[in-house]
Amino acid sequence: MKEQRDIATPSRTREILAKHGFTFKKSLGQNFLTDPNILRNIVAAGDIDQDTNVIEVGPGIGALTEYLARAAHQVVAFEIDDRLLPVLADTLSPYDNVSVVHQDILQARIDHVLQEQFGNDGRPVKVVANLPYYITTPIMMHFLDSKVEIAEMIVMMQKEVADRISAKPGTKAYGSLSIAVQYYMEASVAFIVPKTVFVPQPNVDSAILKLTKRPQPAVDVTNEKAFFGLTKAAFLQRRKTFWNNLQSYYGKDEATKAWLQQSLKEAEIDPIRRGETLSLEEFARLSNVMEANKK
Repeated sequence: MKEQRDIATPSRTREILAKHGFTFKKSLGQNFLTDPNILRNIVAAGDIDQDTNVIEVGPGIGALTEYLARAAHQVVAFEIDDRLLPVLADTLSPYDNVSVVHQDILQARIDHVLQEQFGNDGRPVKVVANLPYYITTPIMMHFLDSKVEIAEMIVMMQKEVADRISAKPGTKAYGSLSIAVQYYMEASVAFIVPKTVFVPQPNVDSAILKLTKRPQPAVDVTNEKAFFGLTKAAFLQRRKTFWNNLQSYYGKDEATKAWLQQSLKEAEIDPIRRGETLSLEEFARLSNVMEANKK
């Protein structure tokens, strides 16, 4: 493998962009990292080594991909912008353990791609990515919904979104997104990435969020769809009580109100609380009682 200057420096990034006549598309949320230290820290946060296979989303010109290729066994990078394919072919040419898939990750059958690219070699699969701000949550939920065995996700996103996902009950940031992710994975912010290390520079700072898959979901629920419906209902309007939000979501007829009141009583949850004060365990308990009390 021949040596090559890091892609992720301001001068080399400018050189690559000029060589290929590349211009940024705002609609794709393209912001390229130009700080090698940040990239080293991302790889370290993910414990990426030769026993790891990696999926990357949105490799851009290959800055993070390069560091992943140096550390991991194999890397598959999904890139939607066809203008970047010749750029990546050029910048990643020294690395024979990288495959670039020209596909929208949200349309991809991830299980098929993993089988095709990684086979059944038994190595854990981790997602490492600098996610476009405008589509962070859909991409994360796509991986969670795919039911593919993802050991960890180490993803960069807007700091505000990372704070929401990792938030604890009783905080302003805590909501249905926190619960949807924490149901499947343990979430923690690894470190903050200042906006100054990107080209072009975004308006806000980013954060690296580390998500580790739980052996089983955080709580036992009898109906996952009903559980997530309940958590969505709880945060319809944050300033309203849990009781008011439940009525807005499920209905205000007498039979529905009686069902809700009985379920809240059995689950020992005060209806005048606000949604953000309830833990995952309390949501699960109430959801299971509601299911049991359904007529």
